[in-house]
Amino acid sequence: MEFNVKKLASDAGVFFSRAMQFTEEKLGQAEKTELDAHFENLLARADCTKNWTEKILRQTEVLLQPNPSARVEEFLYEKLDRKVPSRVTNGELLAQYMTEAANDFGPGTPYGKTLIKVGETQRRLGAAEREFIHSASINFLTPLRNFLEGDWRTISKERRILQNRRLDLDACKARLKKAKAAEAKAAAVPDFQETRPRNYVLSASASAPLSRLQAEHELRLTQTEFDRQAEVTRLLLEGISSTHVNHLRCLHEFVESQTHYYAQCYQFMLDLQKQLGSFSGTFVGNAESASPAAATSPPAVAAASIPAVPTIPVVPTIVGVPNTVAEGVLNPNEVKPPASGTRRARVLYDYEAADSTELALLADEMITVYSLPGMDPDWLIGERGNQKGKVPVTYLELLS
Repeated sequence: MEFNVKKLASDAGVFFSRAMQFTEEKLGQAEKTELDAHFENLLARADCTKNWTEKILRQTEVLLQPNPSARVEEFLYEKLDRKVPSRVTNGELLAQYMTEAANDFGPGTPYGKTLIKVGETQRRLGAAEREFIHSASINFLTPLRNFLEGDWRTISKERRILQNRRLDLDACKARLKKAKAAEAKAAAVPDFQETRPRNYVLSASASAPLSRLQAEHELRLTQTEFDRQAEVTRLLLEGISSTHVNHLRCLHEFVESQTHYYAQCYQFMLDLQKQLGSFSGTFVGNAESASPAAATSPPAVAAASIPAVPTIPVVPTIVGVPNTVAEGVLNPNEVKPPASGTRRARVLYDYEAADSTELALLADEMITVYSLPGMDPDWLIGERGNQKGKVPVTYLELLS
């Protein structure tokens, strides 16, 4: 118990001395030992590495898991050292809803079949996302987190120790300075000794040098401890270069994982596009009509490439002569069909022409269609006998 009390008193004295030195430095009343420029650069580099690593880590977590509640839950599981439960991705959940909807609407209907196909692709996308998140967490997030929770904590601890050693060193320098000043002041008054008893004079002359010698001894000890701690901290700070190399390797692995993930997504969507019949041409939408009078639509058929007629030259406007092409208005009656390569199409639904440039359609009739350069891809030129006009692609089933 006596040892603990003495140690407590000693620690309290050291703490008070450091606090006094720190306060006087802030007030400009005490000198401060400055570190060399190279050491200061190492400190600044370490702080910069820590700050940016934290920002990159947090934003990568947001990228992988946008839901803040889910991130908080994963953080709590991690701190409790428990396994994070498996969570269904948004793509997999969407796939589940689409499959259930297809079963309710009828898996044999065009809408139900399409829901099943799209749902299967969403499931594959969700599985690819889960694999990417797992890979990025192990190869990228974990090394960054290990640096912040491991190496950086060690560096911070040693820096705090170095700061305390510096305060002790500067406090010893201040005490030695005061001891020298007191000794010089005592030596400057020789007549003072003659007015005192002899034994007092001997005691005073011996106590002043002893105080200075003690201060010099404490200064040598604190200087040695400071130099040793500065070297330890310097070695840790120089290790930041190795940290950068490690993080660079992890960054390459993250990019490879992300590239593989997006390549998978692109391939999945290409496969889905082919299944839906819209890979090389315009997708012809097909849905069951809710109106009893509307005709039942057959399955959608992909439109192959439509032949195009030569580009119509733009003729300057002549006064008194109408020129619809020069005015930017397409007049189908002035366009001649290509000599070969026109397509036959079956009309899926009735369509009422909106103006004179469009062709009215009746369900199940057959017409000839072709494309013009610069036309909206959702429209074609349709011919029925002597009648000609624009027709919407979504109302047609293009035949081979």
